[in-house]
Amino acid sequence: MRDLLSISDLSVAFQVQGRWIPVLREVSLQVGEGDFVGLVGESGSGKSVTALSVLRLLPPTGRVISGRVTFRGQDLLGLPDTAMRKMRGGRIGIIFQEPKTALNPVFSIGFQVAEAVRAHRRVGRSRARAEAERLLDLVAISPARERLDDYPHQLSGGQLQRVVIAMALAAEPDLLIADEPTSALDVTVQAQILDLLRELQSRLGLAVLLITHDLAIVAETCKHLAVMYAGQIVEEGPTADLFDSAAHPYTRGLLTSVPILGRPTVRGKLLSIPGLAPDPGDLPRGCSFHPRCSEVMERCRLDEPQLGSNGPGRGSRCFLTAALAAEGPGSRREIS
Repeated sequence: MRDLLSISDLSVAFQVQGRWIPVLREVSLQVGEGDFVGLVGESGSGKSVTALSVLRLLPPTGRVISGRVTFRGQDLLGLPDTAMRKMRGGRIGIIFQEPKTALNPVFSIGFQVAEAVRAHRRVGRSRARAEAERLLDLVAISPARERLDDYPHQLSGGQLQRVVIAMALAAEPDLLIADEPTSALDVTVQAQILDLLRELQSRLGLAVLLITHDLAIVAETCKHLAVMYAGQIVEEGPTADLFDSAAHPYTRGLLTSVPILGRPTVRGKLLSIPGLAPDPGDLPRGCSFHPRCSEVMERCRLDEPQLGSNGPGRGSRCFLTAALAAEGPGSRREIS
């Protein structure tokens, strides 16, 4: 499958009190045409900064230090501002976390979706309104024609997110970046929005990059998964493989934190990863995860592991898994 979006060795820093703090460190990630990729990690791991870097929406205090981001082979980081504005929201659709902040409360939803259409297509107002109706119907806002003149306050949180998705689809994008699109919704509505994204991805042939902190969300949604910790990709591979035999201790820790009926608990509480993620401005020497890792070795405290292959289409940033992979498939069972 040909790569649609390619992020290569991307490093980003933020300026804090005159000091540049590394937030992303040599992040590489690919999204193929029609693919559904999940980017997972705790809050502060760098997931949203990755998306903002791709879209060139970093705040003034942030800057790309090194790396390359291409879309269909075109260098996004070197694209002129005018061309990037057409790309953002055009070929690349965006869904942000909180739908209420993405919509203007004083304009009807039909007007706002129609304006998104007109921003990227040369059509008149009547044609744009007809297209807005089609898009609202596509995202299951029903009856679409009767809801065109509704205002945001008249819709539920799930309906508002559907409107935001309709706006993201207005320019018929090739890639949809969804940054925590369900975190503000209750569990039932989360499932509905995820079902909608899967349906749209299949029907329209979209590629989707889904950013979330919740592994349960990606379990049945994403074909490929990348796990972030402290600004780095620490493990990646087919989602089913990572759920079946996660190699990195951090990924396994995340998996044991997912609530599953019948899973063992400690004093009635779910198992969790001890400690806290490190401050980006005060990263530990060696592996960033070693202060929280139950399998830490002396080498982990001194040297930084690289993201190495540990199976077909898989990678892990861990000395232990690299050693076991070198020993052969039989050793892999020890860390599964």
